[in-house]
Amino acid sequence: MAVIDLRRRVLTDALPDPAKAYVLYWMTAYRRTTHNHALDRALELCRETGKPLLVLEGLRAGYRWASDRMHRFAIDGMRDDAAAFAAAGVAYHAYLEPEPGHGKGLLEALAADAVAVVTDDYPAFFLPRMLEAAADRLEDAHVAFEAIDGNGLYPIRDTDRVFTMAHSFRRHLQKRLPRHLDGAPVAEPLAGYAYGRATLPSAVAQRWPAADLERIDLGAFPIDHSVSEADERGGSRAASARLGQWLERRFSRYGDDRNHPDDTAASGLSAHLHWGHLSPWAVFEAIVEREGWSPDQIADKPHGKRAGWWNMGPAAEAFLDELVTWREIGFNMAALAPRFTEYESLPDWARKTLADHEGDERPYLYTPAQLEGAETHDEIWNAAQRELVQTGRMHNYLRMLWGKKILHWTRSPREALEMMVHLNNKYALDGRDPNSYSGIFWVLGRYDRAWGPERPVFGKIRYMTSASTRRKLRLTNYLATYGEGGQKALALG
Repeated sequence: MAVIDLRRRVLTDALPDPAKAYVLYWMTAYRRTTHNHALDRALELCRETGKPLLVLEGLRAGYRWASDRMHRFAIDGMRDDAAAFAAAGVAYHAYLEPEPGHGKGLLEALAADAVAVVTDDYPAFFLPRMLEAAADRLEDAHVAFEAIDGNGLYPIRDTDRVFTMAHSFRRHLQKRLPRHLDGAPVAEPLAGYAYGRATLPSAVAQRWPAADLERIDLGAFPIDHSVSEADERGGSRAASARLGQWLERRFSRYGDDRNHPDDTAASGLSAHLHWGHLSPWAVFEAIVEREGWSPDQIADKPHGKRAGWWNMGPAAEAFLDELVTWREIGFNMAALAPRFTEYESLPDWARKTLADHEGDERPYLYTPAQLEGAETHDEIWNAAQRELVQTGRMHNYLRMLWGKKILHWTRSPREALEMMVHLNNKYALDGRDPNSYSGIFWVLGRYDRAWGPERPVFGKIRYMTSASTRRKLRLTNYLATYGEGGQKALALG
């Protein structure tokens, strides 16, 4: 199936050159060999020209928050990709930058022999700037270059409107998404691959040698070694296994139990979606199969409500609102509002009320080191911070409380934002993602409305407390693990 034009962004004026040696897929965000629109597009070019596919997947050393944790998770995925491409007979070059800047020139060297270059159109972190710089270089070299949107079910450029409320975006999706539900990427695009194996230019192999993914010493890379590897494994196989286990064991309880840290029904898929090891289409199709659903069951009219439009079961309706509405509203803003990571992107009402209360006395003021070390007076907050530092994840409901208290305990809203971004992006496996920024900025009023009564520090920003969280949620086992008592027991071994 051809990739629709709405998902294609042409970055240079050059046309594909069938006289060249191979089609190059520069894999940067959708690090998987299944359900991948960009891979579909690269294979489409292989079919049109009869040329083989060459895949470049790299990992930079100099990106902000690079650490053992992030590198290991990405390398897990590269191992899975290497095995899948090898099994299909596709040439795959895995490159791990040994020091910042060492990979400069690699893309251009491979593009020189490429019919065209296809890459991933991911709208966050350093990737938009990287694509812009690459487009300038490939334009000068007269190489066809295009980026493919495989971020979600809804093409990010099907609208030029930046949505500021979930209700309006949900209603928009209910109008527009049905026409795209038959545009899923191919589940197994490498099946039947028959275009031969591309030859890596010898000069490239010598200057930028392929990594031995089975023998990686993270200590040799100039990255942050204080952020340890997480127990959670990365890669397509681990992601698929987690999806299957969640559907079998916890999915049916999602509607009622996802907010409870004890025996939570949350999916735990966020990191795999962020790193591109799992496609939202694969998750959607698994739920559709489980529910025995078809598009003709969609409600007749859009209504903007969280439930009752898909006409699936309660667990499926609740989860799809997270997977589609809340995840993709973040991609909408990232793609269409380039300053979405800046404080000034907050709604006017939120910035005004925060400014009005910036001088209010804070009940506690903690230093960045105290916050990072989970050294506050609040047992629940400390437990959530420890979970983040130790595992690379944080329970979704507690992440909201975590952010609200940082706002409460820092000198200004701007300082709170800087602290949230730093802690989240340094430790969270799903940090640096549009969806992750949605959660952080929601703490300060994005996608929300003004609330009363007006309170010190918060003003009209939605207020949350640890006391109310303790009343609402089941936390006994969670605190036994990540609370101070659990940490002492862990230390004693």
